[in-house]
Amino acid sequence: MSSSQALIVPFDPSAPSQAVAGVLPLQLWSLTPSGDKAPKAGTTATFYNTPAGKTTTISSVGDGFSSKASEVKRELVRKSVGAAVKELKAFDGVKDVVVDASLDPHAAAVAAHLALYKFTLKTNVPSPFDPRNAEPAKDKVAFAPVEASAEWDRGVVYAQSQNLARTLAEYPANMITPTAFTERVRREFEGIANVEIVVRDEAWAAEKGMLAQNVFLSVTHGTSEPAKFLEIIYKGAADKTAAPLAFVGKGITFDSGGISLKPGAGMKLMRGDMGGAAAVVSAGLAIAKLQLPINLVVTTPLTENMPGPSATKPGDIIYAMNGKSVEVDNTDAEGRLVLSDAIYYTSTEYKPHTLIDVATLTYAMIFAVGEVFSGVFSSSDELWQQLYEAGQLEHDRFWRMPMDDEYLPQIHGSNADLQNTGGRPAGSATAALFLKPFVAGLEEGEIKWAHLDIAGSMEATRPGAYQEKGMTGRPVR
Repeated sequence: MSSSQALIVPFDPSAPSQAVAGVLPLQLWSLTPSGDKAPKAGTTATFYNTPAGKTTTISSVGDGFSSKASEVKRELVRKSVGAAVKELKAFDGVKDVVVDASLDPHAAAVAAHLALYKFTLKTNVPSPFDPRNAEPAKDKVAFAPVEASAEWDRGVVYAQSQNLARTLAEYPANMITPTAFTERVRREFEGIANVEIVVRDEAWAAEKGMLAQNVFLSVTHGTSEPAKFLEIIYKGAADKTAAPLAFVGKGITFDSGGISLKPGAGMKLMRGDMGGAAAVVSAGLAIAKLQLPINLVVTTPLTENMPGPSATKPGDIIYAMNGKSVEVDNTDAEGRLVLSDAIYYTSTEYKPHTLIDVATLTYAMIFAVGEVFSGVFSSSDELWQQLYEAGQLEHDRFWRMPMDDEYLPQIHGSNADLQNTGGRPAGSATAALFLKPFVAGLEEGEIKWAHLDIAGSMEATRPGAYQEKGMTGRPVR
């Protein structure tokens, strides 16, 4: 029988002298049927009453661990710890788990908390996600490292923030409306220093030129849910007036496609079409919790896209906040409409040095890179390199996509300045090129910009070593 207390030991098969809390993992592995073979990374074995009164799960980091590159080692640690957590969480009695995080405290903390997560609203057991809960429910298992460290604590923040993005994207659209989204974000940021939350309404949007025949709220004409525009301002730099980093996230809390209605099969997945907004607010939350020494602004335009009697129609021509005219070729290409005004507003109002927008934008991205990578379109080689390195470090990887002006005729062939689709060929590239004119200061070299298309990476259709199937919360980390 398992104990309420457990120990997780990621072990290196080529390190015979490894010992943790009185446990010799290689010696324990020798007791298994495969004891004479070096186990693959993530291979686990659980031992009861070892040491006395506790359960121990050992999990391999694979052969030749010490010779691997640092980024590879981090992912092997994540796989090892994640596999062990997945095994232990199947035991109802396990409540407290101590993790040997010595190989990489940050990676171990990330994996433990990501692997524990499982979204459910089933009522046969208490769910921490039940919206009726008066108080937030606690995790089923509490983790602690064998040795406390700042790196472990930082990893916990990374994982919990990604889990928040997963939760926001998993909730059905009747539970996460634009209003509910902003209320949840307010609660998450309560008590954090140097943060201001501003929730704008449709009247404000009208004053800013985003309403009536303009692009942002043209998308919300078919829904009865009030649109919102959320701003999070974090001033963590010593100079509070210094130019900020800016995140902009697409916040379509449900996307039916509007008049250009999507097929019914699989449409429920479109509850996650606010995955970009979920990612940027969750990344902003982590930055604020860690009190990183930067200034940051996060903006998210929030609305539903529904086929109501007043919905925008294919062929309608509307105007963006920067004055450009846009022909709506397809109402299911609504993400770039809400983003365009949000990007222009953010880049003119806050004058950031760098702007990164994140959006579940195009099916074309799913066909291009699947769910393994997130696509990146960037005007800056330097910014692309920073994103690439960050993605490699956290194994939340990016792939750079082309953003060439030779695609422009596909979105310039209408009666307006821009058309919101350019046909199926290079659909992700034409979507990125549609957004480019709304980044104020880009042509003058005053700002670096990257557009992240996460349409594929928003969902895991198969379980991984430290994540279950479902919404991923990428690319928060």
